[in-house]
Amino acid sequence: MTAAKDAGSTIDDPGGGGASRIQDSTLQLLGIAKKAGLLAIGGDSVSAAARAGKTRLIITAGDASEGALRRARSAAGAGGAPHIPVPYTMFELGRVSGRGSPGIVAFLDAGLAAAFTRGLAKAEPERYSGAAEQLEANARALDEKKKRTQRRTEQ
Repeated sequence: MTAAKDAGSTIDDPGGGGASRIQDSTLQLLGIAKKAGLLAIGGDSVSAAARAGKTRLIITAGDASEGALRRARSAAGAGGAPHIPVPYTMFELGRVSGRGSPGIVAFLDAGLAAAFTRGLAKAEPERYSGAAEQLEANARALDEKKKRTQRRTEQ
């Protein structure tokens, strides 16, 4: 089990032998996304967001049940968003999202999803750098699409 410390400290990786340390700032992006209304929390919310095509990244807690993992994979397939297991417990995800102990959470914003995976990749590049690169590219593409749309509406 992991122990969270004061803000700015680190959290042990419950799923990877303890060698990896993840900064609280990465985990705090979940709280920022929730406050901005850009986070789906729990299986039902994530599944609905995926069916609507709104998910950008689906994450599962390191101690999520097999059912939550199946649901995450299904939602990822339905919504076209990547799914990655993360080195946080359901308690830790709940603590920052303000919602119980969810096993599955989804980012609804490409920029926040990219920032989250970038933080994970800094701590564990071999495990998360591929997802971080993919999400960075997705965020850039969505940003370019938004800019083109704005230019067309301004003309």
